Amino acid sequence: MLHESFVKLFWQNFTAIPEAAAWFHVRPVTVKRWLSGEIDVNPMAEKLLIIRARGYLPDDTRWTGFRIDEQYCVIVTPDGRRFSPRELMSWSLRFDEYHALKRMYELDYIPARSSVVTPLPFRGGRRVKEVQSDTVTKEKKKDYRRKIAKKRAK
Repeated sequence: MLHESFVKLFWQNFTAIPEAAAWFHVRPVTVKRWLSGEIDVNPMAEKLLIIRARGYLPDDTRWTGFRIDEQYCVIVTPDGRRFSPRELMSWSLRFDEYHALKRMYELDYIPARSSVVTPLPFRGGRRVKEVQSDTVTKEKKKDYRRKIAKKRAK
């Protein structure tokens, strides 16, 4: 990374030199020397700065536009929505509750699947042939209920 690029990216991500020194785990004098160009920037510090600028997320096409906001401890989506860690943890519970209620009340709603599938970057040469569905048709439900009713009648 060029010195000018480092300085520009540095001031976009930090407001003060002591804050940056604490984040890089170096003394403020070292950060001042990096910014003045007196000494070359440590390559690991460059990488850490790039990671912070990207928002701590991996360099993968599926994460493009996402970032992590340190101040509020949230994940920010490309369209600006913010999700807290607690909200993300509660989604699995909501998903389980939804499917339990669907099974309990035998709802026949089958969610529409999007035809747009994000390709996985690498899967060892294997690709999924078809989308696997966890929904059950009406006929399968009726057959299942008949089998259970026969077993209970015995």
